[in-house]
Amino acid sequence: MGLDVFSLKGKIALVTGGGTGIGFGISKAFIEAGARVVITGRRVSVLKEAALKLGESCEYRVNDITIKENIPQLIKDIEVSVGAIDILVNNAGVHYKAWAQKTSDEDFERVIQTNLMSVFSLTRECAKGMLARSSGSIIMIGSMAGLFGIDRVVAYGVSKTALIGLVNSLVTEYSKSNVRVNTIAPGWIESNMFLNAINKDEARKQQITNRIAMDRFGKTEDIGNAAVFLSSEAAKYITGVTLPVDGGATVNF
Repeated sequence: MGLDVFSLKGKIALVTGGGTGIGFGISKAFIEAGARVVITGRRVSVLKEAALKLGESCEYRVNDITIKENIPQLIKDIEVSVGAIDILVNNAGVHYKAWAQKTSDEDFERVIQTNLMSVFSLTRECAKGMLARSSGSIIMIGSMAGLFGIDRVVAYGVSKTALIGLVNSLVTEYSKSNVRVNTIAPGWIESNMFLNAINKDEARKQQITNRIAMDRFGKTEDIGNAAVFLSSEAAKYITGVTLPVDGGATVNF
């Protein structure tokens, strides 16, 4: 079988928030592995630009995952016009930075709604076809904040911790139908937004740098490569795992 076991040739993937950052990196890696990718997001200009860069193996759909009543039509549209969805990557999400005592109920609920409840709604709808076909890979994009405590991100951290619980429950129900569910927990990954933020806070930058066992931040392609592996036949007996891609940050003291 050789390296063909890592190929995604003939597969169709849906990547939410696929127009920028980690979502774009995952989409790019999927296409390079042979998949056809549909990216979604709220901003048509961002999606158009991303699709142009990704080439003819990419399509886009403007969609806000928090509008849950639109999810069934989104899945139906993709499965009719593009094909059966083999891979779902729940990447879209929101971040909110504030001390717990400064986080309102509305702020907390907004993050949970986007990062957890909408993820469940989309996963449940997308899984209908996967379960019927007895084949599929679902990947949640978690976070270091879901594995250990980080100050000033209480809502975000809770939403990402909850994803691990969601995966555990779905594994108990989906595995008999050969639908695998896993989580990737990115560490600190280079992006314009991240670099701009930490360059303005030298103390925070040093704290993060000290935490990472390796001597560098990660790149979006590192997450993309992990997603390709977990979606390929090479990982056909892997489900229910949380895979940190973090340069050793999870275990480093």
